[in-house]
Order: sequence, then C-alpha cells, then structure tokens
Amino acid sequence: MPHTMPHMPQGDAGGWVKLRNVARGAVVAYAHPEYLISPDELAADLDGRRVLDATVIFAPTPDGGFSVESGLARFNEGHIPGAQFLDLVNDASDTSSDLGFTLPPVAQLEALFRRLGISNDTEVVVYSRELIALATRAWWLLHYCGHRHARVLDGGLEAWQAAGHPLSTEPASYPPGDFKASPKPSRFADRNDVLAAIGDPDIRTVNSLSPEDFAGQGAFTMGRPGHIPGSVNLFFADLLEDGRFKDEAALRQALDAKGLLAAPRVINYCAVGVTATIDAFACLLCGQEDVALYDGSLAEWARDESLPMETGR
Repeated sequence: MPHTMPHMPQGDAGGWVKLRNVARGAVVAYAHPEYLISPDELAADLDGRRVLDATVIFAPTPDGGFSVESGLARFNEGHIPGAQFLDLVNDASDTSSDLGFTLPPVAQLEALFRRLGISNDTEVVVYSRELIALATRAWWLLHYCGHRHARVLDGGLEAWQAAGHPLSTEPASYPPGDFKASPKPSRFADRNDVLAAIGDPDIRTVNSLSPEDFAGQGAFTMGRPGHIPGSVNLFFADLLEDGRFKDEAALRQALDAKGLLAAPRVINYCAVGVTATIDAFACLLCGQEDVALYDGSLAEWARDESLPMETGR
C-alpha cells in the first residue's frame, strides 16, 4: 500500500578506480573509489555480482507533501539483466513506524539480504532510476550492516541505458546467502544525538534540502518550515552532475566549503532520511569517516513542537 508522508581499489582486476582529470591536468581519485561502479564495469561482469534495484516512486500530494510507494511495478517494466528488486518501502524499513524509511532491526535487514542471495563476500551493486538517493539509501543500509563490498551504480539506470546496455523483464532468483551483519551504530543518529549536537563545535549537522526549503521559504515543508538550528545547508543536487557524483576535486570543494571534511563528526538529515544519504555518501567517498544519518530527519523533528527550528539562511 502506498504511504503518504506529511507536509577500490580492491586489488583485483575488477576493481574500478574512478579517476577524473582536474585543474592543471592532475589526476585525483576519490578516497574510496570502490564505493562506486561505472555502467561499463558492471556490464563486464553481471554474473559475478548481485544487482539490486532500489527504485521508489514519489508523487506530490495536494497538501504539499508527497506519496511514497514501492517501485516494483517500474522494475517489472525493465531492469538491468539479473537484477533483483530491493523494496525500500516494505522490506527495508520498519513498517511499524509511522515515519517512512525508518531503520528496521538488524535481524530484518540480515534476513532480507540473505533472501536476495547476499553473503559477506558477495559484491553487491545497488542502483535506482531518476533519484540516485534511493541507491545511496540502500547502500547505507548495507554499509551500516557491515557489508564491505557494496557499490552504487554511478548515474543509475539512466547512465546504464545511455551507455548502450540492455534492459530485461526476466525475473532473477539466486540461492539464499549467509550474510552475517556486523552493524555500525555510529552510522545512524537519533533526535537526542542531533539535539545534543546543537552548539557542539565538534559536530557538523547538515541539511541536504534545497536552499529555499532550508530557509523555510520553499513550497515543501514537513509541518514546520526551516531547519534544525546550527545546521548548514548543502543541497544534494549540488553534489551531482547529470545524475552522477561530481569528480573528487569538485566534491571536496563543496564539502570543504561547509566544513564537512575537517569536522570531527558529521550528521546528515533531510526530510525522510533519503536525500541526506547523498551528502553522507559523498563525505565517505572523499574520506570523512565519521558520518551519520539522522534517520528520522525533519519528518520526526518538525512534528515535535518541543524541538527547536529556525528559518533563514
């Protein structure tokens, strides 16, 4: 049922180190290039990987919010050959929560990944269509559970098709895996963590929404306009170019401008814990290792009148 939200080097020949030419002809690699994969590298070895489509359908609602439903129907219309569907709405969330995209118990994620044929040594590639944040959300769950071989398809399904690779409507299934989670609790923050971070010089809290929404001047709101006091704004779209992550130099410049790479700890939030994973993923990609996602984000924070919010830039 649709949910309505309110107002690498890995040392092997398959490892792809993403290099981009930058100023003065220098060549710079991400700190963790193994977190991304190109369409061509994926196409070269589909059989050796588990590929997951994490698409979710968002649609605006008359009250200024949006509805959320599983992207399974879109997946069935065409997907990367051999891919399976990862249902972020129904399977990879705590459906007992009235907040969307809530982190479920580790045992639930562990069982889900096993059903998808994933073991600890399986290379997993996650992708989505239209919004790469869904892939980074899925990646974040794998990463949180301690999976060390998860990668995001840079550019998503659109980049796959633009590179001339085919789609399939054939279902895929694999023998169950034996994935054993080793969770990293520090990859998530709760509202008490965020409240304690206000005014703490060692923690940088980041809002990934548009500058207008951050300032409380946009059409989108989660009930109360604005942002968490003390947080900085880094619009997730400013980290992307044509649906792909910008090169290392451009990402570092954007992150450094907000003090994210120098901060001892970074907490990312957005509306429902999805687009914030783009900012969080970019931090990890560029070597900031102490990064957390505030899972409840403004969906939780803004509805509690006892929690402070502010407007303006």
